[in-house]
Amino acid sequence: MAKSGAIPSSPLILICGDDDFAVKQRAAHVFEKLCGDLGGMDDEVVDAGALNSAEALKAISRLREALQTLPFFGGGKVIWFKSCDFLGEGKVSTVKAVTAALGDLADLFKEFEWGEVRLVISAGKVDKRKTFYKTLNKIGEVETFAGWSVNDRDWAGQAESWARQQLRARQQEISEEAVAQLVAYTGPNARQLNNEVEKLAVFAADRRRIELEDVNAISTRNKQARAFALGDALGDRNLTALLKALDEELWAMKTDSKKSEIGMLYGLISKVRVMLFLKEMIAARWLRMERNYSSFKAQLANVPADALPADRRINPLSMNPYVLFKALPQSAQYTTDELVRAMDLLLDCNRRLVQSGIDGALVLQQALTLIVREKSP
Repeated sequence: MAKSGAIPSSPLILICGDDDFAVKQRAAHVFEKLCGDLGGMDDEVVDAGALNSAEALKAISRLREALQTLPFFGGGKVIWFKSCDFLGEGKVSTVKAVTAALGDLADLFKEFEWGEVRLVISAGKVDKRKTFYKTLNKIGEVETFAGWSVNDRDWAGQAESWARQQLRARQQEISEEAVAQLVAYTGPNARQLNNEVEKLAVFAADRRRIELEDVNAISTRNKQARAFALGDALGDRNLTALLKALDEELWAMKTDSKKSEIGMLYGLISKVRVMLFLKEMIAARWLRMERNYSSFKAQLANVPADALPADRRINPLSMNPYVLFKALPQSAQYTTDELVRAMDLLLDCNRRLVQSGIDGALVLQQALTLIVREKSP
């Protein structure tokens, strides 16, 4: 995430990365600070977004003109080449005319007498193999914002820390469980998390402390978080809630091509797998039933990493700790044998979905009913 760090001293600055929100926030901060420091009156913002090669060439031409136009009133000049999207590996980036124009621009940077001129370039992911990037990295300064990813073990911790910092800047605090739930709702989405933090700050008004109830009351659940409702109902062994959540997911599938019965099934398999792992970790005395989220996270730090699968896709320690925390009491709703049976039923469900022509909704309903149904006395 973007920080209010020191302003680069180089006249040529590239701010780039996968986290477009952080990139734009940081670039805007650097541009505004440089404008204030230099005190010029001819500062320019050049929109570098391009849908095709013609637009990319036009943006490059405008940047060259901006660099070669001296400040009318004297003094300094700051240029922001904003939201450039043809420095990576996209289709526009591979056009020969664009590549050649960027090469010429890099040569101009080497020869340019910067004086009191400053150039800030903001971009998405940049191809570091290309001459343009190598030139900027050699003669200028580069700041990269990689963003958060579910593949990073500590992304949730970083997101929680950032949310706390933003609220402290507003003289507000947030409880451990509330910030964990907030991050679980938004996922590794910096822009949405920023929006949710602002909403919470306004909602809490004069109250200094934000609690879990506040997050549950107004925070928006992203698609991933809404899908958790299906797994939570399974974990709670609540058949009514489970079938309702399944109906909602099946309905959403009609308007979202990325959703499918197989995708829902894999999410349910992951939920059962997590509850099995938690049961085993409790049996090994690495974990104990815990109602306090902070204490639970401290326990997770003591779980031997080499005792769990190396594959991050099935390793529970690679998950958001709050998701594990919520699954902990749910694992007590089932015996180990019942969870093993549930896994068998879901794997059989997978086979039927793939190989038979039976209605997918019916297959899922039957499997989930068998899993949740109480054991016969």
